[in-house]
Amino acid sequence: MKSSWERVATLVMGVVAATAIGCPAHNQTIPDTGRTGTSEGKMSIEKEPFGKTPEGAEVDLYTLTNANGLRVKIMTYGATITSVEVPDRDGRLANVTLSLDSLDDYLKGHPFFGSTVGRYANRIAKGKFSIDGKEYTLAANNGPNHLHGGEKGFDKVVWKAEPIEGEDSVGIAFSYESPDGEEGYPGKLSVKVTYSLTNDNELRMEFAATTDRPTVVNLVNHTYWNLVGGGAGDVLDHLLTLNADHFLPIDDGLIPLGEWEPVKDTPMDFTQPKTIGSRIEQVEEGYDHCYVLNKTEGKKGPTFVAKITEPGSGRVMEIFTTQPGVQFYTGNFLDGTLSGGGKPFKRHYGFCLETQHYPDSPNRPEFPSTLLAPGEEYRQTTVHKFSVE
Repeated sequence: MKSSWERVATLVMGVVAATAIGCPAHNQTIPDTGRTGTSEGKMSIEKEPFGKTPEGAEVDLYTLTNANGLRVKIMTYGATITSVEVPDRDGRLANVTLSLDSLDDYLKGHPFFGSTVGRYANRIAKGKFSIDGKEYTLAANNGPNHLHGGEKGFDKVVWKAEPIEGEDSVGIAFSYESPDGEEGYPGKLSVKVTYSLTNDNELRMEFAATTDRPTVVNLVNHTYWNLVGGGAGDVLDHLLTLNADHFLPIDDGLIPLGEWEPVKDTPMDFTQPKTIGSRIEQVEEGYDHCYVLNKTEGKKGPTFVAKITEPGSGRVMEIFTTQPGVQFYTGNFLDGTLSGGGKPFKRHYGFCLETQHYPDSPNRPEFPSTLLAPGEEYRQTTVHKFSVE
């Protein structure tokens, strides 16, 4: 009897022999969909114009395609992922992110769909922090607090882009130089963010930065995921496993109270697979919390963060990171006013798993430090791996 992925590949490819890329031992494989950049099934990078900003800056859209037909689209405005197309168990492709249809739609404002967020992702209490006794004041753009880099964070600038090709991957290296004082942050910050798609069906995100003055840095990709497809419905039936025994309780402004708390015997516990919606009604306003990831002391490189399975389609996404935390957010503020492909994005129609340092770390000496000094390099890696079950 043929395996499930062999039946899928036969269905999609017809008389073409099916091939598949191996996944970790606890997953099955993802089929060759036949959707590639070239007829030979090779990797490709394509570039096309995507419009202009009101200031006249040209914005480009890059499409990365791996040898298995997975496709990722990223634009230079905000170094923003606009699409991630992966197949279900029957080989049907879908964009599994919440994405808008045009640059104009993004320019009108959105809740960071797919964007690269910085200089400091998440919240800083009261928009203030100090370095060496000097206080810095940032925009209070989320109630009394600072959120995601301010009024014009990294999600609202046009990044320089350089295509890169590896032996087993294609990608784009984005760079941006944030001037001293931008949005109130000290120091000129040189940032490089590389998004690459591998033939192992991994979307790799590598963040790097240097500064000429002490500053704080917390860079994040803010993609909203729905493994059925963007706009196809809510994500409450997705199965989630989170490698975290503790989380950070928060106040009414979503600022951590300071102490870690165990997830055991609470609705925050996803150490064993649970549907996102199984206990969401017990969490006021839904999930928007930072989890403290379990880490093996001394282990280098990305470690396991989460596994998300959508039972209907069979799509699976696993996440690995070098970061100490992950912000789990369930699209609580989506209200249907934004849409993609004619499909409105309603409450809980997407989830975010933003790998990062903890919120308000610049004001919390007990948290892992986000301070970056001259001569040091900020470097973090996050990997999203796709497969089917």
